[in-house]
Amino acid sequence: MKTREVAWRVFAYEYNASTLEIKGEGEKAPSYVVTPLGAMINRLFIVGLLTDLQNLGTEAEPYWRALLSDGMNKFYLYAGKYNPEATVVLSKLEPPAYVAVVGKTRTYSPEEGRIIVSVRPEKIIRVDESIKDNWVLEAVRSTLKRIDCMEEAMQMESPQVDDLVRLGYSQALAEGVVRALPHYKETDLNRYRGLALEALEQLLPEGTGELPMLHDVPSFGPEEIEDETDEEDKEEIVLKLIERLDTNKKGAPLADLLREAVKSGIGEAELEEINNSLLDKGLIYEPTIGRMKRI
Repeated sequence: MKTREVAWRVFAYEYNASTLEIKGEGEKAPSYVVTPLGAMINRLFIVGLLTDLQNLGTEAEPYWRALLSDGMNKFYLYAGKYNPEATVVLSKLEPPAYVAVVGKTRTYSPEEGRIIVSVRPEKIIRVDESIKDNWVLEAVRSTLKRIDCMEEAMQMESPQVDDLVRLGYSQALAEGVVRALPHYKETDLNRYRGLALEALEQLLPEGTGELPMLHDVPSFGPEEIEDETDEEDKEEIVLKLIERLDTNKKGAPLADLLREAVKSGIGEAELEEINNSLLDKGLIYEPTIGRMKRI
């Protein structure tokens, strides 16, 4: 009997940072997205606040795009005629609303060697905030387990799945870590520890209280912060690029947008942040995956 794929608990930051895809061979063979911490994901379980919901299709044939925030970053959900149950639920929801989602990985490759991940929901239910808080705790535990496994693997000369299983890690995690390590090279584990700490702090009243499981965990390292004016200038540059590259009125292709943004001194990671900011402000939208259009 075929076992059902693990529904991983991951934060959006880790999932969205994934650039490794393993495609199944043969009909019905599962494909996976491997995160920087070694979660080898075919299915995932996420809970968060539904902050935005748009029907990119028609009333007769809806195609929903939803943004689900875990408090620090957001998941992108897409559901249409091949996801009838999720599509019906989304049609009846009105943001903001806490929801729990079981879904499958979805990828888009704008160019060779690069993928953009999203979620294809299988089941969506409305929940209350306490369920979201419990999920955050589960996701923190899962994240820390992956960090520990990755740290063990980094200390091995030639990490093998069996070696990690003997240390007490699951077969699924051990396989994911062994695949992730050579692809992502030196993953910044402290950054992910900081993510876990930040998630826990959001559950504390006014950010107070002890977190004994994370006493020695550093928070995110200091980043070079640009002033607000510079950020606004770069957003305006991206808006103009989107408008200029939208030659067929179907939206600017992300690959073209990235190429032109680099010429203006805006790298890939920064462009993603700017696009997310513009989406949040309602200045652009994504008519189809892989394209941005100015409103």
